[in-house]
Amino acid sequence: MDRLSPVAALVRRHDRDRFQTVLFAPAARREALFALYAFNYEIARVRESVTEPMLGRIRLEWWRENIATAYEGGPVRRHPVVEPLTVVIRELALTREHFDRLIDARETDLEDQPPASLAALEDYAAGTSARLVYLALEVLGMRDPIALQAGLHVGIAYSFVGLLRAIPVRRSQIIPADIAARDGITELAAAASGHLGAARLHGKAIPRSALPALLPAIIAQHSLRRLKRAKYDPFDPGLRAPDPLQSWRLAAAALFRRF
Repeated sequence: MDRLSPVAALVRRHDRDRFQTVLFAPAARREALFALYAFNYEIARVRESVTEPMLGRIRLEWWRENIATAYEGGPVRRHPVVEPLTVVIRELALTREHFDRLIDARETDLEDQPPASLAALEDYAAGTSARLVYLALEVLGMRDPIALQAGLHVGIAYSFVGLLRAIPVRRSQIIPADIAARDGITELAAAASGHLGAARLHGKAIPRSALPALLPAIIAQHSLRRLKRAKYDPFDPGLRAPDPLQSWRLAAAALFRRF
């Protein structure tokens, strides 16, 4: 752990969940996953790192240009994430559309209005979290349609759980307008649970090699259980502490080939 690469160290510091899932991937693919997740962190934090939306759009455009360069074979900008990510893109022939959709969807973060509907929020989650799962599956050599379908639902569920965690800070920007007047938090949690169920419908048909990309489902499931125990109160102090047994839950899931 003391000799982590820059991208691995960044993910370890800022994305504990995904850092732990990478540890269950084959050693030869871990650095590629760390580069991918470091990129995701960089674009996900744009909103918090700028003082106005235009600056955020400029920053996202900077990432678009670097992704384009990676695919078009141009000279690579010196940057601790851009350089290893470019190597991964070129060596593994990752799908460019997933990167483009990821960056486009992150522009939504720059808006102050909540999504108009639950369907709009699902579209956002599919564009961000699910596309990241697709890319992780490709890094693992997995382009199986059933695994990708599971990845869609895992990505949406994990995104919803992340948004539920963020409600104490950003509630007015998270709960969709069409459910805000009702019990929006409970409905959002139920929708996340529904996507987890859909992801697991064909679990036995998904190759073991896909598992590290789908392990966020285990984290999402436990987070939903904790929220339920807190009576769906996202402000409950008990929800602030990280799950101390999370790495063991992931290990058990990997051992028994489930997500």
